[in-house]
Amino acid sequence: MSDLRSFEKESSQRLLTHIVVMGVGHVGLPLSAAFARAGFRVTGLDTNASRVQQLNKGESYSVDVLASQLKPFVAEGRLSATTQEDVLKTADVVIVCVPTPLSKSREPDMRHIVEAADAIARHQHPGMLVVLESTTYPGTTSEVLVPKLTAGGYKLGEDVFVAFSPERVDPGNKIYQTKNTPKVIGGATPACLSKAMALYSQVIDTLVPVSSTETAETVKLLENTFRAVNIGLVNEVAMMARRLGIDPFEVIRAAATKPFGFMPFYPGPGLGGHCIPIDPLYLSWKLKSLQYDAQFIGLADKINSGMPAYVVQRLADCLNEEKKPVNGSKVLVYGVAYKPNIDDARESPALGVIHELLKRGALVSYMDPYIPRVDEEGISLAAVDDSTSFSGYDAVIVVTHHDCLPKERMVTEACLILDTRDALRGASGDISKIHGL
Repeated sequence: MSDLRSFEKESSQRLLTHIVVMGVGHVGLPLSAAFARAGFRVTGLDTNASRVQQLNKGESYSVDVLASQLKPFVAEGRLSATTQEDVLKTADVVIVCVPTPLSKSREPDMRHIVEAADAIARHQHPGMLVVLESTTYPGTTSEVLVPKLTAGGYKLGEDVFVAFSPERVDPGNKIYQTKNTPKVIGGATPACLSKAMALYSQVIDTLVPVSSTETAETVKLLENTFRAVNIGLVNEVAMMARRLGIDPFEVIRAAATKPFGFMPFYPGPGLGGHCIPIDPLYLSWKLKSLQYDAQFIGLADKINSGMPAYVVQRLADCLNEEKKPVNGSKVLVYGVAYKPNIDDARESPALGVIHELLKRGALVSYMDPYIPRVDEEGISLAAVDDSTSFSGYDAVIVVTHHDCLPKERMVTEACLILDTRDALRGASGDISKIHGL
């Protein structure tokens, strides 16, 4: 393996190092582009043949990477993709960015990490640096990855180098991306940490070394547990405020003027995405094996998971005031992406809202300029055209507040609006038809 520490002095050395990124989705693609831009030879290894084909054409499928950031490197042969795992035979560095979802019983589904580790072990050779970036429970690197990569007689820190560095991708964020987001790194040994630090220093501005892989794994879980718990708190505040006849968004915005001791979080229809709804449960699952009940995590999950049902009950109450039942009403859900301005519906609270509406007999449609079709969690729907009039629906629920949300037209045309994001505040027109969370 090339001496990574020499790259700052000799850029030609970078091309001698072959980096294989396992999983080139929302995490792996920006990372692959960053390493290719820095002069490394990068291959994306993915089971998704369509994704591989797109990458090999220099086409982007991520809001965070432009095609113009891929095509030059693909043309130069510096960036490619494959579905064939034997590419690992020539890898100096392997970075694992595979999915880590929850099982149906809401426990960690580790099969993708195990499969990745097994594939690496099958093609392992001396000197490989293997970095796990997939979010997982504390102990995964040392309990799953290290044993598989040392089983063939490779000595940790000498023949094979293993580290954990949590991904911190925030899809759609125009300010913080791969290069300027600080990178936490924990090595299985000091030599492993040194190798990983030398690698990432070539593409990331700020590195944050920690004492162990377990510490690095827990850092990511704490970051998203912090968000999940605080969102759970303000979601409960929203429900309490409704009973008190108070606007929760007004309360939070006023509290946020305090220059110390308060950080604003805002209520909504539930949690979405591949991190915040899932990561805290990885931590609580691990703690259960140590006979510890993570009570804050459990309570926050209960509140946040119940928000879609609460939203639909709010809609039922609003329709009832108009002497209309949910059953048989035409309801348009605006936005099924889990956050604004992206094309990702994974774990989106909109899916829960749609399920609850269907259970109550509503006739459901959705509008989302970023997602033309939804085929997830038993829901199969095509989006209505963005120019569709809101007047044809008994109610509209704003779930995702895309920047392109047609506020004025919605307020003018819709009969009734349930705004779960406070997105229509300040809109002109008949605001009496707008109901808050």
